[in-house]
Amino acid sequence: MFAILFPGQGSQFRGMGADVFGHYPGLTRFACDLLGYDLPSRCRDNQDDVLSRTECTQPALFTVNALHAFERERREGRPADCYLGHSLGEYNALLAAGVFDFETGLRIVKKRGELMAAASGGGMTAVLNTPVTHLLDVLRVDGVEGVDVAAYNTDTQVVIAGSDGALRAAHASLQSRNIRFSSLRVGAAFHSRSMESVRSEFEEFLGGFTFAEPAVNVISNASGRPYERSVIPEMLSRQLVEPVRWVESIRYLLDLDGGLECEQIGGDSLLRMVSSVAKSSPQGTLTKIGV
Repeated sequence: MFAILFPGQGSQFRGMGADVFGHYPGLTRFACDLLGYDLPSRCRDNQDDVLSRTECTQPALFTVNALHAFERERREGRPADCYLGHSLGEYNALLAAGVFDFETGLRIVKKRGELMAAASGGGMTAVLNTPVTHLLDVLRVDGVEGVDVAAYNTDTQVVIAGSDGALRAAHASLQSRNIRFSSLRVGAAFHSRSMESVRSEFEEFLGGFTFAEPAVNVISNASGRPYERSVIPEMLSRQLVEPVRWVESIRYLLDLDGGLECEQIGGDSLLRMVSSVAKSSPQGTLTKIGV
């Protein structure tokens, strides 16, 4: 099984896309026109840290990920047996699998970013070297409420989300027990109950589009299993309020015969997660990872 991975919000950086914008002037101009601003300039300059704003981060990352994938295809890279994306990256996985075209994907991601940015307040924290069962026990014993698990990245790295007050209480609890954590630079509590306020509007918006059956399997963040065409709007709206089940997704692929090989479009953060999951998963074999 050969899987191609797409990163999500948090992987943006100043100067991203400089190596591909010039190769795809038509698509780049189209993206600028649809978004209403000069995307290459924003990525190049990142004035006032604009790339950290969700409404800009998401369409920018989607576009850059897409252009890198097009470039890989142009160079006749090895065809994928499966695509996975982490949070926002799932939209690039669906694009790569032919579920929608670039224009549709960009319009959807633009709306998603706007809705998620509007649901401001709260935040997210990565908790390190701590199994999720232990983490939840600690928070329960210390009376911390209002915190959701937002991502299961590895067996010992999870992301939690909640209101500012809930996260302050969680941080105090973790600090008192010498559990390492790191606040993430996001504007809201994504992949948690805090996104319920925008879920129905997003699902209604998705109802205005037609989706194709994936030509290649895409693993859903919400279920950890392959997408089916009939539930694409439902799964994408669920993704807003449910955790990213990265561990479950990787274990599903490791369970398949033949081992798992992975390549990431942009960076290696997801590859490191895959390697960690594989090391703690006796049921499968990771045969190769690469960028």
